[in-house]
Amino acid sequence: MPNYDKGSSKKIVVDFSKCAGCRLCEIVCSFFRQRECNPSRSRIRIVKVDRVGVNVPIVCLHCEDPPCMDVCPVKAISRDPQTGIVRVRTEVCIGCRKCIFACPFGAVFFNVKERMILKCDLCGGDPRCVKFCETGAIRYRKASTVEMKKMVIVMRSVRR
Repeated sequence: MPNYDKGSSKKIVVDFSKCAGCRLCEIVCSFFRQRECNPSRSRIRIVKVDRVGVNVPIVCLHCEDPPCMDVCPVKAISRDPQTGIVRVRTEVCIGCRKCIFACPFGAVFFNVKERMILKCDLCGGDPRCVKFCETGAIRYRKASTVEMKKMVIVMRSVRR
């Protein structure tokens, strides 16, 4: 049983109606995490959904019961007991990609170059993508249950 207060832990909250699809969040993430401007190495992805005319930032929701953590055969994915952040220990990860298929939101990615999993870890509690989102589509705060349910519905529909 984790020590963190599930009700008070902060999350990245997305307002899809505000996303302009500029992809700056992807660039900032890849630069901060990988030291290169390469959206394919980002831990957040923008998916353009043409059928409804929206851009959807896809980012880890740090689920209460994370399927990615459950399927990892080497226990490389774990939850920080203090913050609730679900992290990947890259030095343990074997690159089997089971976590990618287990994530119902498509928020776990694979870095082909380094053969490792990429998943948002909230930059340790200071997410850079939030700081650079000009439209305010991506925010870091305590999320309401209603907001989380909306995000889940939209992110699941994008995955199909």
